[in-house]
Amino acid sequence: MQSFDIAVFVSVFLEMMGNILWVLVALAVIGIAGFVFVVLQEKTLVSRRLLRCEAAGILGGVGALVLMAWVTMSGFTDAGGPVDWLLIGIIFGTGLAGTTILTYAVWGLVDMMTGRSPATVRTTGTA
Repeated sequence: MQSFDIAVFVSVFLEMMGNILWVLVALAVIGIAGFVFVVLQEKTLVSRRLLRCEAAGILGGVGALVLMAWVTMSGFTDAGGPVDWLLIGIIFGTGLAGTTILTYAVWGLVDMMTGRSPATVRTTGTA
């Protein structure tokens, strides 16, 4: 492989994951857009919400590892070298970060709709 071609990666991932790939891509796009919207509306990161979402992100990291094991039809005992363990760590980290961002976006949107968001408190003038 002498040049980088995104179509090759899409084809490989599509062959491995099937339609789950498009669901994951849609979740990533919706999560990032929601996160940006929430942060722009609130003009801050709410630390309590972020910590709770990071805790939920651990479950997302574990879920990403389970999905990886299911898609590749292999287990963690099949990891042979340092690169395999590095890839496992990257998959866990990606699942953790993605779930944290998606959870923060959903939680922030729910807080906005129920009036518990810092942006809502600022605009209404109540504490």
